[in-house]
Amino acid sequence: MDRSVIQAVIMLVFGNNVAILSDSLIKLVGSHDAPFQFAFLRLISALVVLMPLMVLLKKPLKPTHTRWHWVRAHVWLVSSLCMVISLTTLPLATANAVFYAAPLITVVLAVLLFSERASLASFIASGLGLVGVLVIVNPTEMNGFALAALVVALSLAINNLLIKKLPAQHGVVETLYYTTLLALPLAALGAWIEGATWSWSMALLAFGSSVFVLIYAATCVFAYRAAQSSVVSSAEYTGLIGAVLVGMVFFAEQPELRFYLGAMLIVVPLVTLTFLQREGRGQ
Repeated sequence: MDRSVIQAVIMLVFGNNVAILSDSLIKLVGSHDAPFQFAFLRLISALVVLMPLMVLLKKPLKPTHTRWHWVRAHVWLVSSLCMVISLTTLPLATANAVFYAAPLITVVLAVLLFSERASLASFIASGLGLVGVLVIVNPTEMNGFALAALVVALSLAINNLLIKKLPAQHGVVETLYYTTLLALPLAALGAWIEGATWSWSMALLAFGSSVFVLIYAATCVFAYRAAQSSVVSSAEYTGLIGAVLVGMVFFAEQPELRFYLGAMLIVVPLVTLTFLQREGRGQ
């Protein structure tokens, strides 16, 4: 397997398991009554981290070539709002199982919109992954909160693909900074209209969540620039293992048998695909 592909897969595996920590902090919020306030606080927290890095790297704080950064920023905001709604109402593992429809959507959109070439094995792995998600969620129990999780999945897929539209000269830190800065005005307006009471505990949770999600976002930028989306996107499914472990240990969640069956449908095809690609490159 190409070294860049291996690095991309490793980064996605790491990033998705770090993202579980962010999801756990969101779940601790305990209510979805003020999603805009939480999103706004996460953005402010991210800027606190990113602005010193921009200064240290001697990058301009004023955004340039912002068209696709602006689009990604607002797609991110939608996903952040829906993430608060879904994670505070669904079990951690269930919500993440729905989030992991994102790699399948990524492959399909990459082929349809960006003319990327996907192997039959990639389609099969992604398809089995989606079946695994459906087994875990049980479509007969779908509700508005699960639909919010699906919106998160769609948003993640769109933003992963839009990375290729960003200016090549913008590095990871710049990309994260511009996305954060450009989403701030609408998030602030939404929080003001929302009118929720200020919460210091939410601010602390938002800061921690923001740090973890920045790490996740950075790994996505690196991975999807290093390799084709259709080749590496299935690696995102591995975070599901972290979700069930964290849910069991910290939230006393006990997944049913169907969760483990679904997880096998997600992880086994990924491992198989990795070996097939390694053998194919070696020939």
